[in-house]
Amino acid sequence: MAKQKSLKVNFIMNAILTMSSFIFPLITFPYVSRILMPDGMGKVNFAISVINYFSMFAQLGIPTYGIRACAQVRDNRVKLTRTVHELLFINLIMTIISYIGLFIAVLFVPKLHSEKTLYVITSFTIFLTTIGIEWMYKALEQYTYITIRSIVFKFIGLVSMFMLVHAKSDYLIYAAINVFSSAGSSVLNILNAHKYIGLKPIGKYNVKKHLKPVLIFFSMSIATTIYTNLDTIMLGFMKSDADVGYYTAAVKIKNILVSIVTSLGAVLLPRASYYIEQGDLDQFKDLSKKAMNFVFLIAIPLMVYFTLFAKQGIIFLSGKSFIDATIPMQLIMPTLLFIGVTNIMGIQILVPLGYERIVLISTIAGGIVDLIVNWILIPSLASSGASIGTLAAEFVVLVVQYFVATREVPGLFREIKYYKIFIAVVASSLISIWTLELGFGVFITLVVSAILFFAIYGLILLILKEQLITEIFYQFINKIKK
Repeated sequence: MAKQKSLKVNFIMNAILTMSSFIFPLITFPYVSRILMPDGMGKVNFAISVINYFSMFAQLGIPTYGIRACAQVRDNRVKLTRTVHELLFINLIMTIISYIGLFIAVLFVPKLHSEKTLYVITSFTIFLTTIGIEWMYKALEQYTYITIRSIVFKFIGLVSMFMLVHAKSDYLIYAAINVFSSAGSSVLNILNAHKYIGLKPIGKYNVKKHLKPVLIFFSMSIATTIYTNLDTIMLGFMKSDADVGYYTAAVKIKNILVSIVTSLGAVLLPRASYYIEQGDLDQFKDLSKKAMNFVFLIAIPLMVYFTLFAKQGIIFLSGKSFIDATIPMQLIMPTLLFIGVTNIMGIQILVPLGYERIVLISTIAGGIVDLIVNWILIPSLASSGASIGTLAAEFVVLVVQYFVATREVPGLFREIKYYKIFIAVVASSLISIWTLELGFGVFITLVVSAILFFAIYGLILLILKEQLITEIFYQFINKIKK
């Protein structure tokens, strides 16, 4: 029971963290996008995408592998210390090599050299991520600490954004605040690490044993980073900064929604790895089925609502100058479901079971498809072509992972009541869509339509007695009574 309670606490904390990732951009993005305009936003996001490639090389797959490796030895301080030291050593070596490569690229690539200060600022993310050893805290399920720390830094970043970003020329300040908000808390991580591991060398290190799995996870990271950043990179080189800005506006909303959909899966990897290590396969399979049901219940309504109200969402968050982001956003919305499903199948099921190679194959396949589709469609469709490329890539990843995941966890999709979700989504769509005809302003339309859509969706699922929704509802009622 203690473990189950801990998992609920972890989920609540991660849900709060996810909501903060939703709320803070919701507050800052409308302001910043109107100040920097598509060109300024495009410059910063292009730089972030470039830095992500070098950061990926520096991290070498450790952010995911480290969670599994540390979760398996989390009950033994000496073994945990040795594991963290070994992985951090690999991480630091790769970080140095990554910075050398970045220096050469900024020196010799004209597009990067023209904004060298921007790349210096955003590159701090690489070093801060390395020393942050976030993977250790996730393996130990320290989600309360992670949540509080992240919210504090996001809040400081939010205040700084309004105080310091006032003109289109302030895009460098915006980039610096982004680095602080997203990675600045890494300094606290390394200072706080002594509570869980020893900081002095303990000897008997075996770095070599990590190299093979780390390289597999690195390969997965390469493929994933390619098709999550390739769109922006290709848009930046093949079209204009403005096109990157439009695509960024669409992806910004998608990423916020994806973080909500994948919030449960984020806390399940260490627990799933622990169950596998303990040989408790029944608990592992039960956890996987419930997580998949959760993804469908959350992803489908979000996907439908933000497709219907894409235009209003773009105008509210980014302003009318970003109206061309509407169609790219609508095209990319189905990835909410695809990413949610592959997050459970790949990260929670296949990785703990040791099927990293399958996840690698799926991400490579997705990367190849993304490259081909982008190359064909971006010249004629610009940001819409990039959205189609991402959509195709995520679908291919899902298809490849599906066959192995469902073999290892029979009945993985069996608990999902598709007809109940369908009825609830159709009804809530029909009732909320009429708000577009009332002539309200953008903000009022979004508020009224969202309340109607999600309230009706939840109510119908309660009436139809969908198991997970009913369980959550009665737990909530009982807590209120107490």
